Amino acid sequence: MTSEARYSPRETALLIVDPYNDFLSEGGKLWPRGREVAERVGLLDHMRTVLAAARGRGCRVFIVPHHRTTPGDYRTWDHLSPSQQRLVANQAFAEGSWGGEWHPDFRPREDEIVIGQHWASSGFANTDLDLMLKQHGIRKILLIGMRANTCVDTTARFAQELGYHVTLVRDAIGSFSWEEMTATFDLNAPLYAHAVLTTDEFVGLMDGEDGEGGGGGGDFR
Repeated sequence: MTSEARYSPRETALLIVDPYNDFLSEGGKLWPRGREVAERVGLLDHMRTVLAAARGRGCRVFIVPHHRTTPGDYRTWDHLSPSQQRLVANQAFAEGSWGGEWHPDFRPREDEIVIGQHWASSGFANTDLDLMLKQHGIRKILLIGMRANTCVDTTARFAQELGYHVTLVRDAIGSFSWEEMTATFDLNAPLYAHAVLTTDEFVGLMDGEDGEGGGGGGDFR
């Protein structure tokens, strides 16, 4: 199978999960928790490289954002998750705030699609993501962004359940700890992902180099 057939721009989309300042920018509310992993894996540079490669080859780009919080969110809910309880407390990704804006390097272009906001971890649950992917003829998705063991993992699992070919670009995905990275890439992803690549492997495939790209290993620490 040729690399062009494996990731044809006509049927491949890049999903950038939660590219908010609060996650990815110095001064963001959650940046201190993710800084160590992000800096060690080269998260931001790798995200930039993957995005440039996808745009350069004509792949569609989708932003998959978490709900922007407001003070009144969840006030009448019966079953808040622990993550939602923390969002209430710290107001991460707050509506109208700098932290709730896109990191400047990952702002969508005019022809790129911002999906409806997800309330928990799955970019598919209660959003238009599946509809928009199908309307654009997408069969294969690549995921980058934050956070490995929550929104990225859950969105990727949901995608596989819906029949999509799923690729994780592991050094373009961040988390709050090495344990979260291990759980995602060494324990969970091998059970559902069709490929786990490094950024270099992905760029090589998009540039037409040989290789099946199923491994993407390496200890980042």
